[in-house]
Amino acid sequence: MSLFALLGALEQGLVYGIMVLGVYLTFRILDFPDLTVDGSLPLGAAVSAVAITHGMNPYLSLVLAMGAGFVAGMITGLLNTKLKILHLLASILTMTALYSINIRIMDGPNVSLLGVDTVLDTMMGLGLPGYYASPVLFAIFAAVVGVAIVWFLYTELGQTMLATGDNIQMITSQGVDTDKVIIYGVGLSNALVALSGALIAQNQGAADVNMGVGTIVAGLASVIVGETVFGCRSIPRAVFAAIAGSVVYRVAIALALGLKVGSFSFTPSDLNLITAVLVVLALTMPKLKKRFARC
Repeated sequence: MSLFALLGALEQGLVYGIMVLGVYLTFRILDFPDLTVDGSLPLGAAVSAVAITHGMNPYLSLVLAMGAGFVAGMITGLLNTKLKILHLLASILTMTALYSINIRIMDGPNVSLLGVDTVLDTMMGLGLPGYYASPVLFAIFAAVVGVAIVWFLYTELGQTMLATGDNIQMITSQGVDTDKVIIYGVGLSNALVALSGALIAQNQGAADVNMGVGTIVAGLASVIVGETVFGCRSIPRAVFAAIAGSVVYRVAIALALGLKVGSFSFTPSDLNLITAVLVVLALTMPKLKKRFARC
């Protein structure tokens, strides 16, 4: 793998790592399977791109994107808790609706950001070349978000969220309104996913309505790979594992796509197949370790 390919995988791993943290909150903390992320990632991209093209500061557009993602997540939570729709179906309904909403926001299937200022211009203004500016900036964003999540999970609300995902009957018996916890938790998760989408759009120079396809699969794969490789015995370690898992996942994808055996080689269309194989390996690796340890 070349240096540029490695930097590209690192860049992708870090920026998508913010999305993985959002998936971690619903998947591991709340025990809430949420497919809204496939719609909230392009939602964040669409909101940020449209805001920037209308003259808004690119950093302020990130806040606006997070707000939109939070609302999308809250809608999924409301459908589940108040209308008693199964969480999986509730998230699918929101994701489906977001496809049309994103097209409405962009007034079309995509929006170009060529020729406008983005968050990357700040780093490049410091003299860093483009291929170093993106990884450095996204590393800063991922680190800040990761520290914020660790802090949040040690607060009273964060601990309540952990208890809700661990044993909802027990925490309900303590007088906690678990409906609000789920609504806020899913909202926060999708706010992070939307932030990731906004950063991806600014990095790629465009927002597209289809850029969220497969987001949940990549997110779950990164969480599982991270937990398998780095462990999750404490909250800080689990948060680090989620971000690191995203990087490992993207590097593994880059290595697989660059693999050639004779006349055979992988193509971008094989991405879902590679992801499925990685998830299977990550899930079976702990069992294999135990089995070999007994021998």
